[in-house]
Amino acid sequence: MKALFINGSPRKDSNTMIAFNEIIKEFEKENIEYEIIDVGNKDIRGCMACGYCHTHGKCVFNDLVNEVAEKFEKADALIIGSPVYYGSANGSLISFLDRLFYSSNFDKRMKVGASVVVARRGGLSATFDELNKYFTITQMPIASSSYWNQIHGCEKGEAKFDEEGLLIMRNLGRNIIFLMRSIELGKEKYGLPEKEKAVFTNFVR
Repeated sequence: MKALFINGSPRKDSNTMIAFNEIIKEFEKENIEYEIIDVGNKDIRGCMACGYCHTHGKCVFNDLVNEVAEKFEKADALIIGSPVYYGSANGSLISFLDRLFYSSNFDKRMKVGASVVVARRGGLSATFDELNKYFTITQMPIASSSYWNQIHGCEKGEAKFDEEGLLIMRNLGRNIIFLMRSIELGKEKYGLPEKEKAVFTNFVR
């Protein structure tokens, strides 16, 4: 079992990492392998709809996106974390995720997805919904917790005082592990669900 963390915070020792570290505590108890990829402090441009990935299976911009795509394919879970900016995730993270999910053509079904959001006060629910959409469009089961996967903090280290938020992260870690293991057992016994050929329809004829 291996999980991949995508850190959308640009700050070192951020509140997003405090949230991730609570999840990681549970992973380490169960010997779950993990890797953290920092995205929020990288210069990552958005998709330019060139179509290169349709014929080459990777993005035309040979940067962190293509590097992480190979790791994503091998991972059993993807955990995305971001601070909230104007009711949305970090812009670099969104550019990264748009290109990562769109340009990689491997089967993402039944990889566990989880998003974690951090804010001083508001915008958490909108950002949580925004990040979860990457999972729901690719048939990735979403791991939930004892509340929405959110934690509060503004200045560095403040998330350590959100006791409920820390508990939510620990519960999330346990649930991710359970889902990864359950899906692995299910695939061994039943295989993946039947996959039909994709059908794409447009509203303008």
